[in-house]
Amino acid sequence: MPQTRTGGFADDRFSAAREAFEANFANGEELGASFCATVEGETVVDLWGGYADEEKSRPWARDTIVNVYSITKTMTALTALLLADRGELDFSAPVASYWPEFAANGKDRITVAQLMSHTSGLSGWRPAVSGADFYDWDKVTSMLAAQAPLWEPGTASGYHVYTFGFLIGEVVRRITGKSLGTVFREEIAEPLGADFWIGLPGSEDHRVANLAGGESPPGTANLQLTDVQRITFIDTQTDVPSTRTRVWRGAEIPAANGHGNARSIAEIHALLANGGVAKGKRIMSEAGCRKALEQQIDGPDLAMGRRQVRFGLGFGLPSAILALTPLNPNSLFWAGGGGSFVLIDVDARTTFAYAMNKMQRSLMGDERSFRIIRAMWQALGAGPEKAA
Repeated sequence: MPQTRTGGFADDRFSAAREAFEANFANGEELGASFCATVEGETVVDLWGGYADEEKSRPWARDTIVNVYSITKTMTALTALLLADRGELDFSAPVASYWPEFAANGKDRITVAQLMSHTSGLSGWRPAVSGADFYDWDKVTSMLAAQAPLWEPGTASGYHVYTFGFLIGEVVRRITGKSLGTVFREEIAEPLGADFWIGLPGSEDHRVANLAGGESPPGTANLQLTDVQRITFIDTQTDVPSTRTRVWRGAEIPAANGHGNARSIAEIHALLANGGVAKGKRIMSEAGCRKALEQQIDGPDLAMGRRQVRFGLGFGLPSAILALTPLNPNSLFWAGGGGSFVLIDVDARTTFAYAMNKMQRSLMGDERSFRIIRAMWQALGAGPEKAA
C-alpha cells in the first residue's frame, strides 16, 4: 500500500509526533487530517495529510478546513470570555438580565455561568425541534427562552450538545447587537489571521473536506436512554450529509458547525495558554483567560451516560471522562463528535489540536490524536506528571 503523503513541518525534537500522525494513515484509521501544536505561543508542529473526500480525489492541503462539530463550542466560549474580560458580560449575572424573555418558566435565576457549564437544565428542546430548525435562530432561541428546565439548574451538568451555542450566542447578541459568529470573526479570528469560521462564506466551500461516516450520535449506542438523554441526543439530530450543504455551512450554529483546521484551532487557543496573547497580539488579560479554569460543576453528567465530568467556564477540566491522562491540573479541553480535539495546558503554555474528516464513534476524542499528544509530551520532557 502506498504511503499517504503528508505536508507541513515538525521541529526536529517532535519527529515522533510526525511519525504518530503518519501512522494514523498507515494503519487505516484516518482519511484526512491536520495536527498542530504551539509551545509558548510558537507553532512548533503543523501537519496535514490524506484526502478531503472519500473518493480520494482531493488531497488534504495546507488550507483545507473541515466541520469540527463541538470544537465550535470552545470558540463560542472564548467569545463570551472575551466579553467578560472587557466588562460587558458578568458570568454570575442572571441570563434574564441580558435576555428578559429567558426568565419564563422559572428560569429567572439561571446564570450565564450555568449556560457555560452545561448546568442550566436546557440540554435540548421540549417540544423537540428538527435539525432544519437550526437555520431559524429566532425560533430555536425563543423556544429555549419559553421552556422549563429539564432538571434543577446548577445541581448537575447535562451536556448541551446543540443548545449551548444558541444560548450563549443569544446572550452575546443581546449585549453586542451582533451575531456570535460576527463577534468571533471581528474580535478574535480576523485579528489573529485565523482560518476558523462560524458561518462559512460560500467563497470558501471549495476548501472544505467532506466528513465521512459517523451516522449514529456518539455515546448513545446500546444505551437505555433516560428522558434527558433522549431529549438531548435523539429528539433533535443532524446528520453527516447535511454538513455538505451550503445552508449548513453558511448558518451560525455555534455549538456544532464551526469550520477550521488544527492550525487555526491551536493558534486561537494559544490565547488561553499564553495569558491572552497570540500571534504577538494581546486580545485578553491573563485574569480573563484564567476564568475558564474556574470549576463550576464536578459530577455525573446527565446527558453523557452519567460519566463523571468537571466543567469550568466553557471547557472541560481534567476528569475521568478523558482517556488522555494524566493532565496538568490547569488544563482545558474539549472534543468534537467523531474525533476532533483541542487541549490547552495553561501551566506548560501549550496547545494541541486535531481536526479530521473520518468520523469515529467517540464523544471525547480518540487515540488518533492522543497518540500524537503523548509523543509531544515525551519530546517536551515535561509531561503532565511534572506540572509547572
